[in-house]
Amino acid sequence: MKQSFLPLFAVIVSITFTSCVTQGKFNTLQTDYSKLQSDYQQSQLQLTESRTQAKSLEDRLTEARKNNEELRSDLAEMQSLLNKSMAQSSQGSVSISKLVDEINASNRFIQHLVQAKNKSDSLNIVMINNLTRSLTREEMKDMDIQVLKGVVYISLDDKMLYRSGSYEISDKAGEILSKIAKIILDYNDYDVLVEGNTDTDPISRPNIRNNWDLSALRGSSVVQALQNDYGIDPKRLTAAGRGEYNPIVSNDTAEGKTRNRRTQIIITPKLDQFMDLIEQAPKSSLETAE
Repeated sequence: MKQSFLPLFAVIVSITFTSCVTQGKFNTLQTDYSKLQSDYQQSQLQLTESRTQAKSLEDRLTEARKNNEELRSDLAEMQSLLNKSMAQSSQGSVSISKLVDEINASNRFIQHLVQAKNKSDSLNIVMINNLTRSLTREEMKDMDIQVLKGVVYISLDDKMLYRSGSYEISDKAGEILSKIAKIILDYNDYDVLVEGNTDTDPISRPNIRNNWDLSALRGSSVVQALQNDYGIDPKRLTAAGRGEYNPIVSNDTAEGKTRNRRTQIIITPKLDQFMDLIEQAPKSSLETAE
C-alpha cells in the first residue's frame, strides 16, 4: 500500500510541470499527499497493535482449552471409579451411595472452578483494556502493566512520579496518577498496595538514612496523593518500601538500575474473595462418614 503513494506523487509532480497548475493547487496536492502518507503510517501502527492483542487472546484461549481438557480427564476418571463401584455392588448400596454423592459434589466443584476461571479471564481482559485505554503510548513506555489471576500489577518508573533523588511527587505525576485513580475507583472491592523500590546506589540526603527510608517514603507519598488528591478511601490503601532488595534485573548496569528504581501499584481482591472457592469445596469421605 505504501508504494501506491509514489505513483500518485509522480502524477502530481508531472501535472505541475506539464500543465497550467497554480502554485496554490500544487501546494494543496502536496498537503493531501502528506496527509495520506500520515494516515497510512497511523493505520499500520493500529494494525500492529490489533495483531498483538489478537495474539494475547489466542494464548488465553489455548490455556483455557488446555485446562478444560484436564477437567474433562478428571471427570472421566471419577466416572470410571463410579462404574467400578457399581460393578462391585455386593459391597453394599450404602458405600456406593456415598461415593456417588462425593463424585457429584466433585463435579459441581469442577463446574464452579470452570465458571470462576472464565469469569477471572474475562475480568483480566476488561481490566487490561481499561488500563491501556486510559494511558497514552508515551506514558506506557515508562510503565509495565500485568494482570494475573485478577490482580493488577502496575510498575511505574521513578522519573514519572518523583523529583530526582527525592520522595516528593513531581508536577508531571498528576496526570498519570489521576488515570490510575479512576481505575482504582472502578474496582472499589479491591485493596491497593503501593510499594517503593530503589537500586543499590546509597542515598545521602537530610532526614533520609538509606534506601529503605527512600522507598517507604515514596510509597507513602503516592498513597497520600491518591487519598488527598483523588479521593481514594485510605482504608483500601497500604504504603510499603522494599529498598534495594526486590530487584527485577541486575544492578550492574545503568539500565538495570533504572529499571529497578520503580514504584509498584498492586490492586488485589480482599482475602475473603479468595476464600470463597475453599468454602465451597466438597467434604472428604472421612467428614461425610462422621
